Amino acid sequence: MALDALKSALPDYAKDLKLNLGSVIGNNDKLSQQQLWGTVLATAIASRSAIVLRELEPEAKANLTPEAYTAAKAAAAVMAMNNVFYRTRHLLSDPEYGTLRAGLRMNVIGNPGVEKVDFELWSLAVSAVNGCGQCLDSHEQVLRKAGVERDVIQESFKIAAVVQAVGATLDAEAVLAG
Repeated sequence: MALDALKSALPDYAKDLKLNLGSVIGNNDKLSQQQLWGTVLATAIASRSAIVLRELEPEAKANLTPEAYTAAKAAAAVMAMNNVFYRTRHLLSDPEYGTLRAGLRMNVIGNPGVEKVDFELWSLAVSAVNGCGQCLDSHEQVLRKAGVERDVIQESFKIAAVVQAVGATLDAEAVLAG
C-alpha cells in the first residue's frame, strides 16, 4: 500500500507526519471516498513532490471514477494558475489590479465533470498548498453556501498540510542522501 510505503520512507524525526498521514488519509471518516482521494491526488500534484505523487497516484486512481480522477487533476492544474494570479493581484499594493479583467480561461471550474462541492473542496486544498488567501476565501465561501460544514472543509486542508509536509521532508531527505 502506498500509504505504508510513504510512512516507512519518512525518517524518525518525522514521526508526527507518519501518524498524521495515517489519520488524515487512512482513517478519514469525514470525507466521502471521492472527496478524500480527489483531495489526496490534487494535493499530491500541488506538492510538486515526485515521490509523493508516484506513491499516492495509483491508489487515488483506484479509488476514483475516471471522471473524478480527471477532475482532481484539473483542479490541481487550474488552481496552479489561479493561485499565482490571484495571490499576486492580492499582494500588489496597487488596488487597481483587482479591477482589471482576469482574461484567463478557467471553464473547468464551472463544469468540472463531478459534483461541484467535491471540485471546490479539491480547489481549496490546492489553494492551501499554494498559499493563496483570496482563493481559499472564495472556495470556502462556496462550500459553506452549499452547506458543507467547517470540519469537512478543515479535513481537506489537513490533508493538504500533511501531503505537503511529507513531500517536503522526503524530497529533502533524497537530496541529503545524495
